[in-house]
Amino acid sequence: MGRHVAGECPELEKLVDEAVAGVGSEIAALSVPRLWGVVLGGGYARGEGGARECKVESVKCKVEGMPVAEWRLSNDLDFFAITKEGATDADAAAVAKALEPVSRRWTEKLGIDVDFTVKTPWRIRHDQDRLMIQELVHGYCDVFGAKGEEMFAGVVRREPGELPWMEAARLLMNRGMGLLLAMERNPADGDFVNRNINKCVLGAGDASMIARGEYAWKASERAERFGSELYARAVEWKFRPGNGPVCDWETARQEWLDGKTEVIAAVDDSGYQRSIRSAARWLLRRRTLGEFATFGMDPVVRVLERVAHLVEARSPVPPDVMRDWEIFN
Repeated sequence: MGRHVAGECPELEKLVDEAVAGVGSEIAALSVPRLWGVVLGGGYARGEGGARECKVESVKCKVEGMPVAEWRLSNDLDFFAITKEGATDADAAAVAKALEPVSRRWTEKLGIDVDFTVKTPWRIRHDQDRLMIQELVHGYCDVFGAKGEEMFAGVVRREPGELPWMEAARLLMNRGMGLLLAMERNPADGDFVNRNINKCVLGAGDASMIARGEYAWKASERAERFGSELYARAVEWKFRPGNGPVCDWETARQEWLDGKTEVIAAVDDSGYQRSIRSAARWLLRRRTLGEFATFGMDPVVRVLERVAHLVEARSPVPPDVMRDWEIFN
């Protein structure tokens, strides 16, 4: 593995290094109030970023200020901006707004989405058992301001086998929604469909491993541990996306349903029970009691059950389920 890109791809290693340095310089020039520091997370911070091979005459391979290349980045660049201690949600929103021009410029320059997720230190500590936060603190690159070592000092670093079952449910919920949106998308939008089919296969396997306590931080290690040929192909597709999907939609659907069965069994074995607190969280954010059959479930589990019904029925996503997912994902 390279420092940023899976496998050997020196030109993209250089490109990511230059992009990280450029983003850091632009942020420094902005002097954003209440911003503590910025790190790069995601696959390109863990040495698992994707690289897509392309024809040298393709305009998609042309990066501003660089020669035409045979490879281009295939995943998002995911930056995390951390506010100073004591910052409010309003402060975080102001930081996000200040970073929007940097995001737009580099998205256009690189031809991939360059995103900034803004977090307060309190939110990171509060969500420290979330898969996203644990993956971040286990693999990041410093970009601007305070070092990650300082900003994440208060976060407990879990072993991958210690991730809670709720993260398996959350992962399945998100990948199920992606699968449904791929079903509804015009077949001509092959890249979107292929990516979401692939993410579904990976997500179903990852959720099963979380439920079993067998998760690993590296995708290559998960592929070996899970022992599924389809999952292994999906990991390879993630590193080197091809022109076609790793499997058809129906196969991905069955993988998702199998994963859901295993995760729900783990939920039941955990002794999980419905609670007034979960009902209150739903009522506070949705302003409705919702369906009686799922009343008192954790909101993520409630949305997962709705998504599962749609996947089983191969049904389009209604507006209320889309809203629930946007609130609780």
